[in-house]
Amino acid sequence: MRVSGILAVPGIGTYSNDDQAAIKAGAVRDGYFYDGPALTPGYRAIRQPSESLQILLFLDDDRVATGAGVSVQYAGGSGREPVLLAEAARDRWLPVLRDVLLDATVDSFRETSALIAPLGLPRAVAYGVSQALLDAAANATRRTMAEVVAAEYGGADPIGPVPLLAQSGEDRRGAVDRMVLRRVESLPHGLINNADLLVGPGGHLLLDYVGWVRDRVLARRPDDDYQPVIHIDCYGTLGDVFPSTAEVASFLARLAEKCAPFPLRVEQPMRAASREAQIDVLLRLRKHETGVQIVADEWCNTHEDVLAFLDARAADMIQIKMPDVGSLDDAVRSVLACRAAGVAAYLGGSCTETDLSARIATHVAMGAGADVLLARPGMGVDEAVMVTRNEMARTHAVIEHRSRRDGTQ
Repeated sequence: MRVSGILAVPGIGTYSNDDQAAIKAGAVRDGYFYDGPALTPGYRAIRQPSESLQILLFLDDDRVATGAGVSVQYAGGSGREPVLLAEAARDRWLPVLRDVLLDATVDSFRETSALIAPLGLPRAVAYGVSQALLDAAANATRRTMAEVVAAEYGGADPIGPVPLLAQSGEDRRGAVDRMVLRRVESLPHGLINNADLLVGPGGHLLLDYVGWVRDRVLARRPDDDYQPVIHIDCYGTLGDVFPSTAEVASFLARLAEKCAPFPLRVEQPMRAASREAQIDVLLRLRKHETGVQIVADEWCNTHEDVLAFLDARAADMIQIKMPDVGSLDDAVRSVLACRAAGVAAYLGGSCTETDLSARIATHVAMGAGADVLLARPGMGVDEAVMVTRNEMARTHAVIEHRSRRDGTQ
């Protein structure tokens, strides 16, 4: 099957893109807005609505394969590429894509991915284009996208559901109840992005919060079989409160005790100014016995970054943040590299994503065999879990039905 036409359509994402540099510099909140000038190139305001670039590949049987590229919430910070401005990206890159992909055969996702790899696409654009190419390969071969990934990369066998991590946003308590109600496997993320307001002197505010999460799960869980992982994203704030890695490690051990009997994961406990420095600080943390799984996030943006963190054994889990990684080919290879290294692969994303990219990410997670998948789009619980779990259930049902029909199960 071949590509007969290409469109790139500017659209919107969920939530917003936020200028991390301006926020760190002390920008003041006014309701949902931030006051003050933007500091990071590409931003018109400190908080602006997220944009998407929707890619439409017309196939020669008249079907249309689709994808949606976005940049992450904090685009432009910690080594990330600039924020996606959809109209400018369309004008710059659509002619290039037409030159390369028009009349291209799309039966193999890996082969068509190799066509776009040398183009130097912004990673947000590559994310959307590669989604459309994966959709096209699924159409051409009459398989689900998860089956294409598993078959072409030697991924998950069998293909099955992947545990979810939901994120609370700023509804740090109300969201927990909704996560427990829906038996989300990892919770609540917590958005611990302000040291003064959410960690506090000596960490007492965060200790109180994780203790409350533990008690709330125990009180409201539907049965004793529900044993979620407590996963807290600290955005480096522990390093703002405690001056040394030894003191951060000691605090992590106290957090783990507060969470018992549930395991604790902490994402980005400390923040550094470069990839090498970030690897070093996480390595020093992991030398201490804390009882906490350390999750790498900042400065782990690309496939090459993932390999660097893996080579250094700098984390127990790697967040593979898909819009930052860019091409789905790189995302899949990152998951497989984590599996080969014995490090847990968290296939992450962003609150800025669309319903389309959320569904396609679900296929990638299932096909590659990720350990954890971020529920998306948006910053909430109900809609994100609904979109992700429903796509997972449909995909699994289709694969099982075909296996029974063909006698391969």
